[in-house]
Amino acid sequence: MEAQGPQGTITVARALDLPALRKGLPEVLAAGDRLDRPVRWVHAGEAPHIATLLKGGELLLTTGLGLGSRPAEQRGFVRGLAERGIAALVVELGARFATLPAAVVDTARSLGLPLVQLHREVPFVAVTEEIHTELVNEHYALLRRAEEVHRQCTEVLLGGGGVPEVLGLFAGFTGNPVFLQTPDGRLLYAAGPAGRAGADPLQVWEGLRDAGLAGALTTDIPGQGPGPGAVRARLTVLPVNAPLAPVHRIAAERTAGLLAVVLLQARQEEELAARGRGDFLSGLADGRVDPADAPAQARVLGFRPGPGPLLPMVLRLSTDLVPPDSWAALVCAVQEELAAVGAPVLLGVRLPEGRIPLLVGLREEAERAAVADRVAGALRAGTERSGQRRPVVVAGAPTGWGAAGAGLRHAAEAATAARGLPDRLWHDVRQLDVDVLLWRLRSQGDLAAFVDRVIGPLIAHDRASRQALLPTLETYLAHAGRKAETARELHLNRQTLYDRLARIARLLGTDLEDPHTALSLNLALRARRHVG
Repeated sequence: MEAQGPQGTITVARALDLPALRKGLPEVLAAGDRLDRPVRWVHAGEAPHIATLLKGGELLLTTGLGLGSRPAEQRGFVRGLAERGIAALVVELGARFATLPAAVVDTARSLGLPLVQLHREVPFVAVTEEIHTELVNEHYALLRRAEEVHRQCTEVLLGGGGVPEVLGLFAGFTGNPVFLQTPDGRLLYAAGPAGRAGADPLQVWEGLRDAGLAGALTTDIPGQGPGPGAVRARLTVLPVNAPLAPVHRIAAERTAGLLAVVLLQARQEEELAARGRGDFLSGLADGRVDPADAPAQARVLGFRPGPGPLLPMVLRLSTDLVPPDSWAALVCAVQEELAAVGAPVLLGVRLPEGRIPLLVGLREEAERAAVADRVAGALRAGTERSGQRRPVVVAGAPTGWGAAGAGLRHAAEAATAARGLPDRLWHDVRQLDVDVLLWRLRSQGDLAAFVDRVIGPLIAHDRASRQALLPTLETYLAHAGRKAETARELHLNRQTLYDRLARIARLLGTDLEDPHTALSLNLALRARRHVG
């Protein structure tokens, strides 16, 4: 017999399993497959027209005095109860019937109404008291579960988390995808239960445009004042993985109260939407988003490029120490600057990594450089407006949706590997392959040993001397050993340059003009940024 129902409910099966009803030797005669119906209340009565006194969800206890003696009366009695939507009809045998009439049993079966007969007399007051006690206990247990979710969400916020983390906790509690949207229906953020298989939240949201919100749990998040500002956002739960229960509504109302406080901070919606886009772009890069589903999910997020290629780009800030409350202003400033680039852009934010991934729609591959210039210029202007300086921007190779994830991943690695390089408006990912390779090897002791072996004496010299020689070597190698160009860039006369190069060669014990030596020196200089 089914003993457990949805969270916060008592089912017919559970009620029949309680001691008071078990003493009556209950026998299910109809709708035994519907004993998972929730019991809202218990009612005992014998009136022929008792259905008019009920509201639905009751477990009705009767001795059958109101059933009537004719089959038509009995069918009408059962039909009235079924139309009211009661949970089950329980008839005690003995006072009126030795066995239930066929008209009662057949009608209950045809209408799918659970029908139970008790073979022994039981005190109805004891049954009522016991079930009502269970209902009260379930209600308190329900409140405790909702309170636990509220406590966890509060701890997340106090620990520095934000709306995405709260929504993730709430999605895990309901076992279903959770959405935060503006009052006019624009999606701000979508979260799914962690570690649970099922449709991606963005795919679920895309399907809502056709299917609507039937069965959804929607809770308003209050704003400031009456009128249009009375609702700041809406929290929606879709029961696509598991049914919703009363406890979920209570928890949703408490979660909405917490979100209201967080959203009172200026520009929180802009940052939240950017973090949602960042989650999508990160999922695409990590392979968690199927490239075949990516275009539809991108449309949900407002990105509608044309048939041309996509340009993956990544911005990485010059410092990892970005205060959490600065991201909203940064996102807003960058979005405003990007509005004038003349190309569709999907911009996301990845706070843990301190970076901003983007996908840019191109009309054709030939315009990559021009569009990258405009986008990078907008990114730099926006970051400088928000107080950041010299961001690293990397542009990937034009691609389609099938390889867009790999392009974003490569650009993100290149943006990290490029930190410390001379400042440029943007770096071409195709010119950073060596830096990416060296960055991937950064944790291996062999790389540090290589740097020390090849240029260690020069590093030690510069630490102890006022006249650094590493910049001279870097410039010399950058100009492929052309001494005249090196001297011009360093603003040195040729003899001074020759003297410095000779000192470098003596310190390293090598011939700077040897091609193999030049290659090793180049690699060591580039690797030094990753092992220092």
